[in-house]
Amino acid sequence: MTTLYRNPSLDKPETAQDGGYTSYREPDTRVPPKAAPVIAEIAVNSVAIPENDVLAEAQNHPAENPGAALRAAAEALVVRELLWQEAQRLGLDSAPRRDEAGRAETARDAAIRVLIEREVQAPSASAAECRRYYERHPEKFVTPTLLEARHILVAAPPNDREARAAARGRAEALCAALGEEPARFAVLAAEHSDCPSRQQDGNLGQLTRGSTVAEFEEAAADMREGEISAAPVESRFGFHVIALDRRIEGEALPFEAVAERIAAWLEASSWSKAVSHYIAVLAGQAELRGIALNAAEGPLLQ
Repeated sequence: MTTLYRNPSLDKPETAQDGGYTSYREPDTRVPPKAAPVIAEIAVNSVAIPENDVLAEAQNHPAENPGAALRAAAEALVVRELLWQEAQRLGLDSAPRRDEAGRAETARDAAIRVLIEREVQAPSASAAECRRYYERHPEKFVTPTLLEARHILVAAPPNDREARAAARGRAEALCAALGEEPARFAVLAAEHSDCPSRQQDGNLGQLTRGSTVAEFEEAAADMREGEISAAPVESRFGFHVIALDRRIEGEALPFEAVAERIAAWLEASSWSKAVSHYIAVLAGQAELRGIALNAAEGPLLQ
């Protein structure tokens, strides 16, 4: 009988302690590893801002990505802590107020409100400043252009190629028919439109910017009064055949009609800049860890 040699090292785990070929060790799964923090530690004058507070606050700051939301949330909490510490230093407090929905301020929010009211002063806008703003931005003070239009909608789901192609063909046939007999618009709208406006001959009433889809607006804006679109206009809803009945151009509003609105805009802008400057001063005097505030980018007070 032949005796085969067996290497005794093969009967043992290959560990570094046994002098084997590998240093691999089975992980110890009895204690789960501690999760790494999502953000760096943040503190204002040695007062830490807990990570959980930042994560909870982030839901109030919509952003393009989670990192930007966390950054905005951290800035907001740091600003509140700066203001709260300053209110405490000055011994400020106030009875909490209630908003229109009946929700009461917290004691901290009330103290911060008193601090801002006391420390931040924004100049009122003079009549001359309002007049200059009015003259420099005439496009902001006009009534909206009104369009009176009708349409025939041939509806089709946006992701159904066959339905879209069929709808386009139907809409093109309607455009061709109306090119020969424009007076049939009401009849064809009642027979073929998939919009409830078919019950009013396709009439959509007076339209202002933003009241319809962008494709419809752009096409109607380029049309002349009395014109019917020679080709259907595509939107996510399907294909529109448009008849522009009337255009009422916007008119400039007199200064007297908008003076109060301009003053409110200017004062709000001035107040926002004053708050940002005040926060920047407090941040410059404080010891911040884990974050840097740049109040010059805009108002940080939320």
